[in-house]
Amino acid sequence: MAAPTAYAARTVRSTFALVATDLDGTLLRGDDTFSDRSLAALARTAEAGARHLVVTGRPAPRVRPLLEQLGSTGLAVCGQGAQLYDAGADRLLWSVTLDRELAETALGKIEAEVGEVYAAVDQDGVDGLTLIEPGYLMPHPTLPAVRVGRRAELWTEPISKVLLRHPELTDDELASVARAVVGSLATVTMSGPGTVELQPCGVTKATGLALAARRLGVRAEHTIAFGDMPNDIPMFDWAGHGVAMANAHPELKAVADEITTSNEDDGIAVVLERLFPQVR
Repeated sequence: MAAPTAYAARTVRSTFALVATDLDGTLLRGDDTFSDRSLAALARTAEAGARHLVVTGRPAPRVRPLLEQLGSTGLAVCGQGAQLYDAGADRLLWSVTLDRELAETALGKIEAEVGEVYAAVDQDGVDGLTLIEPGYLMPHPTLPAVRVGRRAELWTEPISKVLLRHPELTDDELASVARAVVGSLATVTMSGPGTVELQPCGVTKATGLALAARRLGVRAEHTIAFGDMPNDIPMFDWAGHGVAMANAHPELKAVADEITTSNEDDGIAVVLERLFPQVR
């Protein structure tokens, strides 16, 4: 499939029933805020009868304050698809944890190939913590994390995923090695700069999106999805139309149906304004 022309306005359905958006690098700007234009476009979408669904790698506790800013009391897909969160009830309707012994084994296999990596984990649950071991730097310094003294402390509670960083390898290089050696122990994803992750085997954004869509009574062909990183590829494969941001990773652009402007330039709003024109 040939990559679409940047900023191309493809012929798509004039109305979608579900708008699925990633957060970091997509709906959120670099300073972790929503633009007024994006918020207005989402409001227009809601007025037209379509649902907005956040589909993010962030765990539920890190998504809750952002959903409050959006005024969302519905569903959200969190933790790369491992969690289906009900914002109104502040509870997880569904969650899958990563077996901690398998996670340790996977880490050992990766370190046998590339040397020491630095790890962090997202604990399961609506109040789960993000724990980071010595040497690990949070890719989003504004997100809260608890530093532990040694790796063994990462495994004290059930986890939804492991986050990895390498002192020298690029994200693409680390992800490639991890996929080659981890096998069926976990699913390897790359969700942002400095963010290579291990999550439960078979769990992706697409599995979480499909589950949420069924609960909302929406089919894949009536869903439009927005993203910026390779972890959004399964979501694009599932949805009827996939829109990559101008700042997206080349792997996602290669499978997108459309490329919009960047997250800093209101790329989601650009598309939604076209699909849901203002009624005067």
